[in-house]
Amino acid sequence: MTDLQVRKMRFAFADYDVPFLWNEENPAFSSMANAVSLLAIGFEKMIVNMIREAMPLITDPEVAEEADAFVRQEGQHSTAHRQHANALIRRYPGLQETLNEVIAEFDRLTVNTSVEYRLAYTADLEATFTPVFKLMLDNDATLFRPGDDRVASLFIWHFVEEVEHRSSALIIFDSVVGSDVYRMRMAPSIFRHVLKVIRLACVGFNKHVPLEERKVDALSMFANYRRGQKLRKWLPFLHAEDNGPMPRAFDHLPLGEQLVALAGIIRSQLPKHNPDHEKLPALADVWFERYEAGYDVSHWYTADAVAP
Repeated sequence: MTDLQVRKMRFAFADYDVPFLWNEENPAFSSMANAVSLLAIGFEKMIVNMIREAMPLITDPEVAEEADAFVRQEGQHSTAHRQHANALIRRYPGLQETLNEVIAEFDRLTVNTSVEYRLAYTADLEATFTPVFKLMLDNDATLFRPGDDRVASLFIWHFVEEVEHRSSALIIFDSVVGSDVYRMRMAPSIFRHVLKVIRLACVGFNKHVPLEERKVDALSMFANYRRGQKLRKWLPFLHAEDNGPMPRAFDHLPLGEQLVALAGIIRSQLPKHNPDHEKLPALADVWFERYEAGYDVSHWYTADAVAP
């Protein structure tokens, strides 16, 4: 029996404008998180279609139940991120073009790749989430708390549920494909695609969101881009479009914690990886406890302030 719970969440994105720079103290993280929102919509649409295609191949009833709960959680994530994206599009209509491009990238995967490849894609990417999201949730005081509470609450909910179903994608992959060698061989192309999609989103942000409102070059999260921009500034004959400052979202976080997350990402791609053995963010347990107690987790930092 699966332990996953499907929670329907709404974050009042239609109530008033949602700023692109939702955490003014960290514009680079604001931009990165917005790119994740767009990626989530396309990725989770692919997951829904993939699970529908894979279900006839799953012979273990418990795995089928896990797959059903997993895809229903992901469907809720997609719905909430669409609401966030729609709020950004209302403010910056050109971002509809960017969202369409991101979704199209995942639609092409659905059409042009095997279900085995998409199961490996989902298992490989989802395996990285626990160490990455632990880094973020362990540092929520600077990454989330200072920001728009709706956006912060969306990401905290999404990330703790990713921790909750951290083993689901690998369980499904192992049931249908069951080859660590295949999963590892596909990893380079999978992560190239992930970075391609994130880059598409960041190019769109630079194009459609004025610099005075995003405060950073959205592409600054890519190290090769930062190096290229610096080189172009030193070589005048190379054209360098100035899209703003190039800080990194995690520059202020302890280097040791960043290295632990990196080690976790590498470990997640190795044979026989078991996400159940990963260290979990303490905030996840707090979130689940508060949710069960009836706390308004859609206003994670402000619910007490607005409660009657």
